[in-house]
Amino acid sequence: MKKALVTGITGQDGSYLAELLLSKDYQVHGIIRRSASFNTDRIEHLYRDPHDPEARLFLHYGDLTDGTCLRRLLHRVQPDEVYNLGAQSHVKISFEQPGYTADVDALGTLRLLEAVHDHLSATGKPVRFYQAGSSEMFGASPPPQTENTPFYPRSPYAVSKVAAHWFGVNYREAYGMFVANGILFNHESPRRGETFVTRKITRAACRIKEGLQDQLFLGNLDAKRDWGFAGDYVEAMWRLLQHDTPDTFVVATGEAHTVREFVEAVFEKLGLDWKKSVAVDKRYFRPTEVDSLCGDATKARKVLGWKPQVGFDALVTMMVDHDRELARQEKTLRAAGHEPTTRGSTHG
Repeated sequence: MKKALVTGITGQDGSYLAELLLSKDYQVHGIIRRSASFNTDRIEHLYRDPHDPEARLFLHYGDLTDGTCLRRLLHRVQPDEVYNLGAQSHVKISFEQPGYTADVDALGTLRLLEAVHDHLSATGKPVRFYQAGSSEMFGASPPPQTENTPFYPRSPYAVSKVAAHWFGVNYREAYGMFVANGILFNHESPRRGETFVTRKITRAACRIKEGLQDQLFLGNLDAKRDWGFAGDYVEAMWRLLQHDTPDTFVVATGEAHTVREFVEAVFEKLGLDWKKSVAVDKRYFRPTEVDSLCGDATKARKVLGWKPQVGFDALVTMMVDHDRELARQEKTLRAAGHEPTTRGSTHG
């Protein structure tokens, strides 16, 4: 049975990756940060008590800012594969917390790579390492973006991801480590965090449909993105580590839509006129905007045999159906006199 160690396992991608790996009979170990509140909602359906002999998902406290802890976990788990998905991944927040973003996303990757390198030196056991890159690394470089497109990052998050990418390439070339870099374009799902624009839109639109709120405030409606389904993209991550040699791959649909088009599609499915409910608030504009991202995943198709299965319309439908049910549940609770937890992200 293969063992995988996953940072960021409680996030959107981590939960889908854990599902995939468990379906392939892996033993999965996830690193979670200590918090006063539970943050494991996305993986609760996968978890079994560790005393259960059938348990194959195990969680460990740790943090990408703690190199000693990372070394200890590698020694304890002895993984065959490491997936580094942990990050402060919100672009807007990275402008407000640039130091923290760089410490986790850039230096955190370096700490993990160094821990894996030390583990390899001590044990001689091969470990395959996946580094999660982002289309934001391309920033202002014009589309379509490929593996050969120059990076032009436009946010502290993107700059940090570029650094992490090159740390990975350097450890691959300097030490012969199996480090595969995936440059993933935007990928969404019903598990997407509610402060990310796609989920913010679907959540708010469904609440508007149910009469739970009146307005949705957004930033740049003309920003164009290549949106795919997160469940498809974790399949690409896994394939990167099954390939014979470590390499860099763009993972994308090759189809771009503006934020406005995403809004229109969501509101149309709900039978609503988006112009009556959506307003632009310049507070949500970035100090440096990224106008257009659209990936060319030809290499991934040809070399890995990967292609997206869920198209734009199916993705929108999936997210709307999920958030419509949440809004209906919220409406029922309110009608019964129960005040649900406030979800501020859907209002702004």
